[in-house]
Amino acid sequence: MPAPSHPTLSELFAAHPRDGGWAGFLLAQVTTDKPLLWVQDRMAIIENGRVHPPGLSTQNLIHVEARDARDALWAMEEGVRCSCLSAVIGEIWGDPRALDFTATRRLAVATERSGTPCWLVRLGGTANLSGARMRWRIASAPSLLNDLDPKAPGLPAWNAELFRARGMPPGRWNLTHEADRFHLVAAAGDRALGKEQRLIA
Repeated sequence: MPAPSHPTLSELFAAHPRDGGWAGFLLAQVTTDKPLLWVQDRMAIIENGRVHPPGLSTQNLIHVEARDARDALWAMEEGVRCSCLSAVIGEIWGDPRALDFTATRRLAVATERSGTPCWLVRLGGTANLSGARMRWRIASAPSLLNDLDPKAPGLPAWNAELFRARGMPPGRWNLTHEADRFHLVAAAGDRALGKEQRLIA
């Protein structure tokens, strides 16, 4: 799975507005050595609920509830300028007028200048013109087989599609997450869906 050579603005679209698979995909990639800033606009909170800190692996979560998309973008831009953060995550619902090419371009430039990675989660939004350097579509997938109990759920899995990236070809991946590891899953035509293919780091 490709990763940018330096921190940048990445945009995530869920396959369905209420599909929470994007959160697992995203949190599997965020480091927890520094505090994490998570910004939600009012509509994202109404539609999907607030972030639940006890459910996250990070102990240092800064949660911002913004009145609207304009305030959320402002909080995200201020956050990426702070080098003491591990990453900035922003959830914005739909296609508000404030979320245009200029706003995303400003956020991308601020992210690249500061070195703090930023993820813009577009819940219920369309993939219109954006300044994001990487754009993903994420969907939940059936969990892998549990080695100890075939009737129990196994490791979580996602289908990830990189549909736009600067300097990288588009592609699709089946992913899973295990604590402190991130694996690519073999395609179903390659072998049984329950098997996994480990990456060597």
